[in-house]
Amino acid sequence: MIKVKVCSIQYPERYVVRRIVQAAHAELQSEFPDLELEITDLSDPAQIGRYAFVLVLPTLVIEEQAVCSGRFPAKDEVRAWLHQAALIDAQNRA
Repeated sequence: MIKVKVCSIQYPERYVVRRIVQAAHAELQSEFPDLELEITDLSDPAQIGRYAFVLVLPTLVIEEQAVCSGRFPAKDEVRAWLHQAALIDAQNRA
């Protein structure tokens, strides 16, 4: 299971990034049919501060690493980040 955190104090920003993550996840299902995501929304400034200095614009965290901050990531970017995390996850389970 890959842990994903979507950080922003604003709900609309978190919603958009969450939808992008879900779309990228759906595209990866053919290659990784057992791939599961645990998506968590963070809206508390103290929690967001652990990953980024930007509070209003979104930050995307995958496996405790901030991969994008201060902008909306493209679906292709998110798919690439999830693909890399899925490969690492598969290696760890093997």
